[in-house]
Amino acid sequence: MVWPWRRKSRRRMARITIEGAINGATRKRVLKALKQVEEREFPALLLRIDSPGGTVGDSQEIHAALLRLREKGCKIVASFGNISASGGVYVGVAAEKIVSNPGTITGSIGVILRGNNLSKLLERIGIRFETVKSGTYKDILSPDRSLTEEERQLLQSLIDSSYAQFVNAVSEGRQLSPEKVRSFADGRVFTGAQAKELGLIDELGDEEHARRLAAQLADLDETTARPLTLGREKKRLGGLLPGSKLLANLAELLKLEFANSGEVLWLFRP
Repeated sequence: MVWPWRRKSRRRMARITIEGAINGATRKRVLKALKQVEEREFPALLLRIDSPGGTVGDSQEIHAALLRLREKGCKIVASFGNISASGGVYVGVAAEKIVSNPGTITGSIGVILRGNNLSKLLERIGIRFETVKSGTYKDILSPDRSLTEEERQLLQSLIDSSYAQFVNAVSEGRQLSPEKVRSFADGRVFTGAQAKELGLIDELGDEEHARRLAAQLADLDETTARPLTLGREKKRLGGLLPGSKLLANLAELLKLEFANSGEVLWLFRP
């Protein structure tokens, strides 16, 4: 599709937000917005991240799309909000520069995989699973039993592989040695100020600071280059009701705990 206002977009800045847990819906929305940034030839992108992380594959696809956009010449600056941890960091390190508030919660570089062992509860209420499987590990992390030692070792190797991918992405994105990254990539969280000392971010500042930096990198006028937000999340009618935000947050927590049970995550889970 040819955008009729492409020429005008060349002197403007795009803005995309990533808020909440990174999942399939986030990936679809962000990738669609990134495609618009590419087609309309925006010279700069302000990427606002306020996320505890999320699913591995979705984080990797957004990260890869950002790198491709940079190859096209778009200057990308990430702005970390209240929290940008785990998968939020993975996405952020694809940016050319990262700006964080001094008190932003960031870090939590690592991988987590959790299952729910409900065997005691099921035994109490008289529920028993009957399983027929094609292979020894086909029902791994089944909720009606605990892990065997062999299964635990198998899952640990899976986690180790995902962790190595995370470390390599941070190492390449932040131009740090893998050894340096591993020295602080043990799941711990940092403030933005601490992250700057480690080299995980470039500068301390708010979103306005990040906007000005993006304008400088793209040779745009700092005073007039106001960002155009693309890929906004659709507002639902229920979101207008009192207490809806609290209920939405609770639903998100329950979804992460149960729907993502048994899934490898790059997610900060306090």
